[in-house]
Amino acid sequence: MTVVRRRDDRRVGWLFLLPVIVGFLIFYAYPTVRGIYYSLTDYSLLNQPSFVGGENYRKLIADDQFWNALKVTAYYVVVNIVSQTVLALGLAALMHRLTRSVVLRAALLVPWLVPNVTIGLLWAWLLDPDLGFVNHLLGSIGLDVTLSFNSPGWAMPLVGLVNSWAYTGYTALLLYAGMLQVPQHLYESAAIDGATEVRMFRSITLPLIRPILALVLVVSLIGSFQIFDTVAVVYGGKAPIPETRVIYYYIYQQAFTYFHMGYAAAVAMVLVVVLGLLTFVQLRMLRASRSDLT
Repeated sequence: MTVVRRRDDRRVGWLFLLPVIVGFLIFYAYPTVRGIYYSLTDYSLLNQPSFVGGENYRKLIADDQFWNALKVTAYYVVVNIVSQTVLALGLAALMHRLTRSVVLRAALLVPWLVPNVTIGLLWAWLLDPDLGFVNHLLGSIGLDVTLSFNSPGWAMPLVGLVNSWAYTGYTALLLYAGMLQVPQHLYESAAIDGATEVRMFRSITLPLIRPILALVLVVSLIGSFQIFDTVAVVYGGKAPIPETRVIYYYIYQQAFTYFHMGYAAAVAMVLVVVLGLLTFVQLRMLRASRSDLT
């Protein structure tokens, strides 16, 4: 009787994983450990780090500018995610139910392919109070309003809408890909029963694309908290107004303007914890690991 031995592919599997593991350790694990260490030190690039324990974190709790930056960022996250997700769902549903044009899908990706610096410069010109096309257009139709990144009331909503314009097309394509996985016969059966498009979207499409929607929301959440380049560009290198000084810009100021490297690392560590908690809660609420699609 011949005994057939199963081939053990674990060594080959680990060999293929080795580059990823090495890259993770070098570019993620090591910087994280160093960041935690620097957050416990007084470090300014001009001297050697000196251990101060939790002093940076105690200072952070009493720092009004940190809390304002966190509040401003949270406001931006809400504006960006809500507007981007609603628009993307609408565009994805229209493509799924009305047209599946390749040209339309390519056009939706164009803003996403443009660098954020270019997008910031473009909208800074369009929204210029004196020369901007948008404000001239509003004035020509009789609206007495000036949209500007220097306006405390309009600045952060404008930043949020600009980034929504840039990323909505990409988000819509992700959701559209999820909608393509929904069996067509479900829509046909619902149509025979007299269901409207709105009812089918609410009762069929949304429940069945929940894992994709959860992925999109988590990625959008993390990306929204990392907003920096648009804010930095639209103010032409000058410090933004307090209403738009987001948490990433605050970390940048502390590290590279004031050279408070240890304090900046502490703020970054708090941001990591906040993002981790929000992501966990979001995934649990959306039941991202489950799908009604069988």
